[in-house]
This record gives sequence, C-alpha cells and structure tokens, in this order.
Amino acid sequence: MHLDILGIGGTFMGGVALLAREAGHTVSGVDAAIYPPMSSLLAEQGIAIRQGYAPRPPSLIPDCVVVGNALSRGNPALEQVLDQRLRYTSGPQWLAEEVMRERWVLAVTGTHGKTTTSSLLTWILEYAGLSPGFLIGGVPSNFGCSARLGRGDLFVIEGDEYDTAFFDKRSKFIHFRPHTLVINNLEFDHADIFPDLAAIQRQFHHLIRTVPSTGLIVANGDDQTVTDTLALGCWTPVIRFGTGAGNDWRLEAIDGASASAALTGKGQNRAITLPLPGEHNARNVLAALLAARHAGVALEQGIEALRHFRGVRRRLELRGIVKGIQLYDDFAHHPTAIAATIAALRGRHQGRILAVLEPRSNTMRLGVHRDTLAASLHQADQVFVYRPCTLEWSLEDALAPLPGERALITEDMDCLIDRITAAAQTGDAVLVMSNGAFENIHERLLIALHNQQRRNR
Repeated sequence: MHLDILGIGGTFMGGVALLAREAGHTVSGVDAAIYPPMSSLLAEQGIAIRQGYAPRPPSLIPDCVVVGNALSRGNPALEQVLDQRLRYTSGPQWLAEEVMRERWVLAVTGTHGKTTTSSLLTWILEYAGLSPGFLIGGVPSNFGCSARLGRGDLFVIEGDEYDTAFFDKRSKFIHFRPHTLVINNLEFDHADIFPDLAAIQRQFHHLIRTVPSTGLIVANGDDQTVTDTLALGCWTPVIRFGTGAGNDWRLEAIDGASASAALTGKGQNRAITLPLPGEHNARNVLAALLAARHAGVALEQGIEALRHFRGVRRRLELRGIVKGIQLYDDFAHHPTAIAATIAALRGRHQGRILAVLEPRSNTMRLGVHRDTLAASLHQADQVFVYRPCTLEWSLEDALAPLPGERALITEDMDCLIDRITAAAQTGDAVLVMSNGAFENIHERLLIALHNQQRRNR
C-alpha cells in the first residue's frame, strides 16, 4: 500500500511514516519545513519528501492519505485530497488500527516529561528482553530512532493531548486505548486549541474511560489536577507515585550531585542511581519503573536498566564543548519545563548558566505564559531571548522582573549569537531551549565559539 503523509515532518507523523515503512508500505510525504532529527531519520529510510504544500503531481495517486493535525482547510494539498475523493485518515487512527489494535499499549501522558518517560520505559522493556514497539516524540539515544514496530506484544506510545486532525478534534491519545496508562502531570497548555485547563482535563477523563479494569493507571499523586481528573470517574486500578507521604511509591533523598534517590513503597526500600538530573526526571524514572513493572519487569531489573540508559536527544543534550564552555540543547518551552531544566543543570553544574530561549510555541506566542516567564528563568545567570516575529506581547515587560541587566532580547539571530559568544567564559554552560529548530543556533554557536578561540590564541 502507498501512504502519502501530510505533515510528515512532525515527530508524531514522522514516527507514523517510519512504522509504515518498516511494515512494508511505500511511504511518501510533504511538509512545509523539515528539520533534524526527523529529517535525518526519514532520509535514512529512503522516504520521499516534498517541500511545500502545492498540490501533488497527477502521477502520484496514493492508496491512502494520512493527514497530520497541523493541516487545516484551505491547505492546497488537503483540498486536493477532498476534491479528488481520496481515501484519508488521521495519524492516530492509522496507528491504532494498523499497529496497536492487538497489542498491549503503554501510553505515557501529561503536560511535561512524556518523551523522557516514554524513552525510559521503552529502554527498560528492551533491557528486559521484551523488544517493545514504540513511537516517541523524540529520539532515545539507546535506539537512535523515534519509532519501530518491535517483535513483542508491547507497544509504548507517547500520548499527546493535542487534537487529532482537521476532521477529528479529539485528543490524539483517545485513539490509543492503553492497557497501562501513565499520567505524569497536568497544566494548562496548547492555548490555541484548549480554552482552559478544564477542557484538557475533560480529554484526559475520556482517555481514562478507555482503560480496562484489568489495566493500570500510574498517576502522579503529588499533582492535584491529576487527582481531580481521576475523581471525574475511574474504573481502573491506580498506583500513585511522587514525593508525598500519601503515595503508593515515593521518592526520597533525591540528590542531584550524586544522581541518586531512595525509592520506597510496598514494604520495599531501594537506592536507585538516576540516569538524568533533576527532581522532575526522578519522577519520570519512577513512573517508567512502575509502568514496566505492570508489564512484567521486576523492579530490580528496571533499576539495573537505568544504569545503561543513554538519554534522549534534545533533553539536556550536550551538543559540544569549546574552550571549557558546555553547550546544551533542550526542548523546554513551557515555564514549568524551563525552570525544571535550569534547576536540573544547576544541580550538576558549578559554573554560570547562560539560558538561551526561543519562545515559539503557540501557547507562548499567545501570551498565556508571559506572567510566569521571568520566574522560570530566575536561576540562570544570564538570559538571551530570541524574539519571534509572531510574538503578540512585550518580552521586555515580561522579563522586567529579572534583576539588573540580566536579559538580552533581540530579533536578530546574528546579534544573538555574537552576544552569547562574547559573554560565554570558560566554565560556563550555555543552555539553548526551544521546541523548534531555532535556525540551527547550536551548530552556529559552536562554530562561533571555535572561531573566537582561534582568534584569541
């Protein structure tokens, strides 16, 4: 079967493309812009990609068009599908029907930590010899790809609450029907499609309705919004995790410097070595261990697997070191994630932290987070912010609470790179945060730092 995927450059739709190709289908696709790591992963599989949404050539008549949720009515490629009465479906629906229908689905959901927790869970299952399939909105370094079919009964999916397609406004995860469901946390996000937090909770409630009574929900017991959502109705056993005394499994003595924590629950007390820094990642680790335990992986084996976990691209990923300056890349774009990422780096880095931010998400663009942005950057020693042309509010006003002359704001990328390069000193960590390609700033910064080093010799 020939599948043509509209919006193939997104992490989810790109993952669908990889799974379809592995299943033996002919796959092509189109997107407005495609950037690493997804562009590289698709190219490695020989998937033909068209740039721009011009109508497809007359010779290209696929058996089915898989439509990504980024496409709306009026898009030329989509209008052609409707005009020609081609068969079409959404990515989540295709995945549910063709890949996950008869498998044990482990879905990881929540506002933050989905990619990291999914990657941890997949690796623990792999380490236990279960060969899970997966589709993750990032690239776990242990696998080098974002999706695969796997050989076992298990399938791990990152459950995004964003809508499904132009014709299906339910959250993607409604299609997945998990047997094991992780709910990491819940905050307001995606202001372009949700009017308020209650609307997001309603979608999570619909998801909870699909989990069988023989399944399990692994829920953050420290998050009141998660607790409130479960109270809307739940027909499945729940295990609660967190740091609070009321949880079934608790994290204690979290130590960022030694990357360790104590895990207690069910009459057990175990020391664990954390593969990633930060309290938020300790929670991600515990959620993954408990979900894997439900799928049959003993806690001891899960803890052992953590020692061999190699991280996730774009999650505090070290991109390079020049003259003692470390350059990190992270996907953080929500104030909670920004603050947690800086705190995690602060826990293991003794020098200054230079935070570099591109506030480009739809929710950030609409100004929903402007009142909490400054506080999220407070632990950084210096802040450099790139102003997107689509931003609808004043960055200067939002960042005014930062003390002194700590923040530089510019819409000129060359200026931004020059100022970061001039400010960075040996022993600093430069932390770049964006949910987009950020105009390849990481490589450009490394080149600029190398050039400065040569000039100073």
